[in-house]
Amino acid sequence: MSRVRSLIAPLVLLAWMLRAPCSGQTGPDRSAPPVPGAAPTLRLPAIQRLKLSNGVRVLLMERHKVPLADVLVVLKGGAGADPALRPGLAHLTAGLLDRGAGSRTALEVSDLEDFLGAQISAGAGWDATQIGINVPVARLSSALGLLSDLVLHPTFPPAEIERVRDEQLTEMLQWRDDPEEIAGTAFPQAVYGTHPYGRRVEGNEASVRAITRDDILRFHAARYSPSDATLVVVGDLTAATALPLLEQAFGSWKADPTARTAAPIPPAPAIASRSIILVDKPDAPQSQIWIGRVGPVRATPDYFPLLIGNTILGGSFSARLNHNLRETKGYTYGAFSVFDYRISTGPFVARAAVQTDKTGPALTEFFHELEGIRGEIPADELSRAKGYTALRFPQGFESDAQVASKIRDLDLYGLPDDYFNTYVSRIEAVTPEQVRAAVQAWIDPRNSVVVVVGDRRKIEPQIRALGLGPIRLRSIEDVLGISKKAPTKKKAPKE
Repeated sequence: MSRVRSLIAPLVLLAWMLRAPCSGQTGPDRSAPPVPGAAPTLRLPAIQRLKLSNGVRVLLMERHKVPLADVLVVLKGGAGADPALRPGLAHLTAGLLDRGAGSRTALEVSDLEDFLGAQISAGAGWDATQIGINVPVARLSSALGLLSDLVLHPTFPPAEIERVRDEQLTEMLQWRDDPEEIAGTAFPQAVYGTHPYGRRVEGNEASVRAITRDDILRFHAARYSPSDATLVVVGDLTAATALPLLEQAFGSWKADPTARTAAPIPPAPAIASRSIILVDKPDAPQSQIWIGRVGPVRATPDYFPLLIGNTILGGSFSARLNHNLRETKGYTYGAFSVFDYRISTGPFVARAAVQTDKTGPALTEFFHELEGIRGEIPADELSRAKGYTALRFPQGFESDAQVASKIRDLDLYGLPDDYFNTYVSRIEAVTPEQVRAAVQAWIDPRNSVVVVVGDRRKIEPQIRALGLGPIRLRSIEDVLGISKKAPTKKKAPKE
């Protein structure tokens, strides 16, 4: 009987809840979708600008939510500072930093990283090289000693150089079977030519094979200099606790006599016509389409109008390009566009992988949207784009590592300290006239490079029928070079 009573009580409560709306109470209005609220205002702690005794700058932001710290060593001059004959040198050098440093071997570095509960990261981008560590604050002193060794005293063991070189060459060999990687190499070559941005950060097979240990040692001595370094520190720290530890780890860092500041990367000339590059990838099931040109620098006053304009064009899932080519036409799994901002003039690109038999129609739709974004933008579409960019902005500041990377960019590109706290208000202030002017200045489909990688036999007739402009035919070897590991075609015997 007691069990029956225990079952009856919840049933009575459920019946009462189901009857509640009938007793005069009003439920939520489901006749229209809910209206999103105002975008939250981001309020980051102040950036504290400090210096070590040797002049190395420190940017500290206190965040006391969890007992962790992120420390980045940021060195100006990344892949853009590679010697012309050694593209990929900055990338290879950064990849070797944790393969032996100070008195420790690569295995000992890895063991210490695990013991400290730390995570080490290192890499070279276009504008800077970055070496970072994430660690519990209780282990920060030992972690900074390790980080200092990685930056100041890497040993570059010959065996590790060959190991990392082989890893990179294997990856480059795999590019030959990947139309996206082929397009990602052919596109900057076509847009930038001999400009430094015409290369890839990783370099190419020939240059990676040619880099010697002496090249790496000279590059490290010249580029890993305290005069070009900034320490970015974010976490459960104060200046009083962090500065002595940073001084102990990096205060004795002195510039090598051969050190020199990387020369500024010059702006690239704008594309003044339209050309089509067709790279043959026999039997490719899809065509990679990349359309673009030289874009603005990161510090451009057009940044926020372009942010909104590109969000409408191809910067979100519901953007025009994806809605057209994916949702309406079904040519692709996804189409998008992006401005790849750098200190100098980085590229704008709109791209997608489309069905081979729809290559021509997809190009038509690409140009339809690229021309269309240059016209008037409806008020509701502008409002949605602003809401999308403003509402998702704070998610980029959830972890200390994310915040550290934002501070790095702020410093690298010369942005004001209140930049992130005023970001949303700058979005909301963008006018339709500003968007249209910026888009017309930087998105011009009539003066762009079109790169298509796919099965030439099937797609060349489709492309030629569109009359878009002169077509230049290239092979995979033209784009990536002749691989020493690739099998050599044997000549047919003479009869």
